[in-house]
Amino acid sequence: MEGNNNRNDQQDVRQKSRRGFAAMDPERQRQIASEGGRAAHRQGVAHEWTADEAREAGRKGGQNSRGSRNRDSRSGEAA
Repeated sequence: MEGNNNRNDQQDVRQKSRRGFAAMDPERQRQIASEGGRAAHRQGVAHEWTADEAREAGRKGGQNSRGSRNRDSRSGEAA
């Protein structure tokens, strides 16, 4: 009995296989996502960015990007 438990423990440690969307080729994932986006626009339920929303999102993304880069560079410096 002890040997069977050990074998099951070893199987649990192994990495699980990727399934579904994660197992697909990245190009196929993009195709499916693109089809979904087009369908949402056809149905009129997709979000459409205004110029102000896009500007704000870009500004926030730039701040976050610069912010993490600054934090990383400071971590090596003496306080």
